[in-house]
Amino acid sequence: MKKFNLTSVSVAALLLLSAACTKDKNDMGFVPTNPDGNAQQFVASNAPKTQKVQIDASALPKSVTLKGGTKITFPAGSLNIAGVAATGLVTVEAVEVLKRSDVLFYGSNTNHSSGAPLASDGFIYVDVKVNGTSIDANLAVPMEISIPAKRSGITQLWEGVDQGGNPLVAGAAAQMAWAAPRKGPNGQGGGKEVVAVDNNFTFNFGNTGWINTDVFYSYSNPKTTVNVDLVGNPGTLSSFHSYSGETYVYFCAKGSNVAAQLYTTTGPNSVKSYDDVMPVGVEGKFLTFSIKDGKYYYGELESTIVASQHVTLTLTETTEAAVQTAINSLDGY
Repeated sequence: MKKFNLTSVSVAALLLLSAACTKDKNDMGFVPTNPDGNAQQFVASNAPKTQKVQIDASALPKSVTLKGGTKITFPAGSLNIAGVAATGLVTVEAVEVLKRSDVLFYGSNTNHSSGAPLASDGFIYVDVKVNGTSIDANLAVPMEISIPAKRSGITQLWEGVDQGGNPLVAGAAAQMAWAAPRKGPNGQGGGKEVVAVDNNFTFNFGNTGWINTDVFYSYSNPKTTVNVDLVGNPGTLSSFHSYSGETYVYFCAKGSNVAAQLYTTTGPNSVKSYDDVMPVGVEGKFLTFSIKDGKYYYGELESTIVASQHVTLTLTETTEAAVQTAINSLDGY
């Protein structure tokens, strides 16, 4: 009879248990038991990560420079918690979404709150915490933000909202969109244009959360509604950042950093753009991907938008690497 080395088996089991228990939590606070086995885990693994930097709130102004080159400066008097000035060490938590692949990997988009597509010059998320509690979102004094500019000219400022135009709150039903910044108590906010100077878009912003530098895409083109049927869709439409659901649908314009998400359902396996917002005559890719039960699915169609367009996308089972490659290739598309 074959004998098992129980000591070796026990050691191996302990090592596996130790690895599982010490694995870092992702940005959504859970430890994947089967890495990238679903859309939530895929986003957690591939999306831009939250960067955390400590600063001394008692010695403002202080600046934080993120890995992608974004610089955030907090002026004296800017950080309050429950209306009282924050003191001592605070933690700045930030996310940079500077490429089109970042947008898709994060499960986000470049949709205006009207549904019209925006061309992104990069967006970020900013929060500041005192012992785990966020400071007042409306800053007493606006922070200064500098985002690397990949082009010359003018961009516009936006803040992240849900599809109804309300402040974006993470949750199973939330979908992202962008709207003009709210007016802060200090008067800062509202729509604003920013000119690229020294290869940066630099501006003041009066509240924390999602902050975007975008322009409307193909603003003067005639507009239409696009319907998309999904064949072979294994799941349900995913919400923002994959807090629920498995399947994403996008239109990515050729030659511009547009990632327009289609999330308005017209049936169990069909979606549409917002009514009369998609620019006729624009070339790009309609694409969809889904992750469910450890399996990956992808489909795409390169097309020029025409009036009252109806598109069929077929999701075919593929690999995680193939989906990653397809999304990364959009940066040069």
